[in-house]
Amino acid sequence: MNKTRKTTGLAGMDGVLDGGLIPGRNVLLRGTPGAGKTIFGLYFLSAGVEAGEQSLYVNLGEPQAYVEETAEAFGLETEGIHFHNLSPTSEQFAEQESYDVFESAEVEQPEFIDSLRTVVDEVEPDRVLLDPITEFRYLTTDERQFRKGILGLLDYLKDAGATVMLTSQAGETVTDEDLQFLVDSVVTLEVTGDSRSVQVSKFRGSSFRRGKHYYGIDDEGLTVWPTLVPGEQERSIEPGTLSSGVPELDSLLGGGLDTGTVTILSGPTGAGKTTTGVQFLTRAAIEETEGILFQFEEAERTIRERADAIGMPLKKVLEEGCLSIVEIEPDAYTVGEFEQLIREAVRDGVELVMIDGTQGFKQNLRGLEDPTAALLRVGRYLRAAGVSTILVNEVHNITGDFRATEERTSNLADNLVFLRHVEYRGELRKVIGALKMRTSDFEHSLRELEITPEGIRVGEPLPQLRGILTGTPDWETADVPDETNAKQD
Repeated sequence: MNKTRKTTGLAGMDGVLDGGLIPGRNVLLRGTPGAGKTIFGLYFLSAGVEAGEQSLYVNLGEPQAYVEETAEAFGLETEGIHFHNLSPTSEQFAEQESYDVFESAEVEQPEFIDSLRTVVDEVEPDRVLLDPITEFRYLTTDERQFRKGILGLLDYLKDAGATVMLTSQAGETVTDEDLQFLVDSVVTLEVTGDSRSVQVSKFRGSSFRRGKHYYGIDDEGLTVWPTLVPGEQERSIEPGTLSSGVPELDSLLGGGLDTGTVTILSGPTGAGKTTTGVQFLTRAAIEETEGILFQFEEAERTIRERADAIGMPLKKVLEEGCLSIVEIEPDAYTVGEFEQLIREAVRDGVELVMIDGTQGFKQNLRGLEDPTAALLRVGRYLRAAGVSTILVNEVHNITGDFRATEERTSNLADNLVFLRHVEYRGELRKVIGALKMRTSDFEHSLRELEITPEGIRVGEPLPQLRGILTGTPDWETADVPDETNAKQD
């Protein structure tokens, strides 16, 4: 935390704001009802109490008892918060049958501004929450008086040295554009059917992370997850190569996969992409390279059973702790939560990450507006952090026109390895080849891939196979060995 900043009480939001709020400035927190503005503001005030500061809550919305119950539910400190209530009490509501707090004579003269100044002089707050500031509109006679009163109050609080947060009930029928011009900073909370996002549009005197970030509210409280930024976590890595443990496959790839690169395994369903990727993960774990598999497509149980069936020691490395599998079930995570899992994996020292696969990534995460952009962001973040990455991409066509990837992510790949079904004498075979190896040389030929009870088996180069990239693969029979040898190649 930057010592010249004031924490919002939310570590993720401090990251978005390049360290936190600037002392003595003000910030407008916008959002529709239910977006979490009051909870956000309570974190801000509670952080002040924990830091030994004076925190003042000017309440024009919910009854104070409800606000305190909300704070208590999230484990926030309220005993040290000074409350100045302008919200109607139940008795006032019963008497007046309305929520008009002030008589018309009082409204004509905005005495609430004077009362606030008196409270500020008494409390001498370091932090002030005005919640919601838009209610002040109903306590003034016109827009001019509203803007003049708010601007005067903000100037008064700034002179008092207070850092101020104002909440605004922004919506289609209520505008707060004038408030956005008056304040130093603007933060917007947005709620959709799938997720919650936070965006900073104005932050005077400082840089900040632009674009949408994500947050969530659950029984544990409010959490902000900044969008991943390449270079956010840099880590030096030793140059090296990840071996698959299959000599012929390593030979095809020029010795293996260079550490710190992004590899896309691309091919149709059933071609062996996941098994090939897990082979690299397992071998890396045996060599004490910590890895993690984010599984979008299958259950961990299925992967374990498949590995057992071919003699892959996946179970052993999982039990030893050098490899872990995280299932990402449909709608279980927002894109912000998943990016946080990636961030935490890097912080924990993971050196190899596999994401299986792109279709599940697109379909399972909530709030994913642009799957390709999110996938590129994750890949670039991992590469910048020196983490070796394997991305499993499924192409829909089992045969026919060749496509490297479905998600327009091939430009992300340092290494592009494709797996393909081909037909030979009425029998489907699998082949594997490399289209690109950015950091090393590789074999410009195809090899047959077999998944056997003894593990992955890769044959010798197949110079007789033609047309794989045209979509009409064919074996040149004049060059094909006899049936027995062909199955071994």
